[in-house]
Amino acid sequence: MTHRSLLFALVFAFSNALFAEPLNRIVAVVNDDVILESELENRAGMIIDQLRQQQAQLPPQSILRKQVLDRLILENLQLQIAERSGVRIDDDTLNANLRTLARQSNMTLDEFREVLERDGVDYAAFREQFRNQITMNRIQQEMVDNRVQVTEQEIDNLLATAAAFNDQNREYRLAHILVSVPEAASPEQVQTARARTEDILARLREGADFEQIAIAESDGQQALSGGDLGWRKTGQLPTFFSDVVGELQTGQISDPIRSPSGFHIIKIMDIRGDERHLIKQTRVRHILLRPDALVSEKDVQLRMQQLRQRIEQGEDFATLARSHSQDPGSASQGGDLGWVTPGQMVPEFEKAMDELAAGEISQPVESRFGWHLIQTLERREHDDTNDYRRNRARESIRQRKIDEELEVWLRRLRDESYIEYMSGAS
Repeated sequence: MTHRSLLFALVFAFSNALFAEPLNRIVAVVNDDVILESELENRAGMIIDQLRQQQAQLPPQSILRKQVLDRLILENLQLQIAERSGVRIDDDTLNANLRTLARQSNMTLDEFREVLERDGVDYAAFREQFRNQITMNRIQQEMVDNRVQVTEQEIDNLLATAAAFNDQNREYRLAHILVSVPEAASPEQVQTARARTEDILARLREGADFEQIAIAESDGQQALSGGDLGWRKTGQLPTFFSDVVGELQTGQISDPIRSPSGFHIIKIMDIRGDERHLIKQTRVRHILLRPDALVSEKDVQLRMQQLRQRIEQGEDFATLARSHSQDPGSASQGGDLGWVTPGQMVPEFEKAMDELAAGEISQPVESRFGWHLIQTLERREHDDTNDYRRNRARESIRQRKIDEELEVWLRRLRDESYIEYMSGAS
């Protein structure tokens, strides 16, 4: 199967169903709307085609039809909310989303349409189905996504739990000391083992060699190897280790860890595959001028060229920025915008900035804010791993919450609606 046929698998299945003879029997009543047999058959055909292309085992027909009908009911309910709320995806928005879909297969929108029609797809019908999907996404965003909040404490908690957020490629080289406790140990035996563990830990914290202590004291199988457990991925660690490992840095030693076999002390000997996130930053300054009712676009461009010439002839950029720039945030700083991260500035500004050598001044650059003269001062690589990880954690928590809230919202929406399955619907 080609990449193109895989990409449009659902579309092909949809097109096949479009030419089927309409079946007008009502299979479900949803509030004051209905779902027809033809809708159910069309969607079931799409799902069956998709499962076959994935070489997945098909469920029994009755189960498949029931699942598909339930999905249609939920879609219908969301579209009803959209209609009541006045949410409508206009043609410009629809076409923009279709162009994005086409670009994902390296096509223009016209080429995308030609491919669909060549394969028998009713493009107008496809557009409306795609419009419905965008509409439902909009309603979900308004009813669920926008209401989800992530607190800094939640991010802290997630980052502190290694098993919940460690990258899959991160590996730890661990050393381990075990003070064993007999099965069905008495309280006295447990207390003796705990005291021995605390004594070992105290010696380690005072600087004793971990390897030598492990050889002398550990009851673990790796004692004679200095307790070396080798390289382990997080997913390969026992749960009672993985909950602690992510909180430790290289060289650090854990507090005693209790397990059914006894008390453990672990040391992080090394970490590899630990993702660092480096970004290229640019320190930049600018002068901003805006056209208005008194100053035309042409006049602004002329003034910008004059300012550029004055700077090239030796006048101080910062002094001119303080005197002329209409950016209140940076003018008092001589136009200095500080260290700029990719994506922070508008595209026109960033493109011009990236093309400049250190110390070079751009030609006048237009953006939605006005006209800029841009000077790149210096560049650096900045390690923003902590911010990057926090952002990833925030998005991870947010997506989990959205998934949970969406499921609750859809269930409540269904429970509060009038739904009746007609005879033979499933």
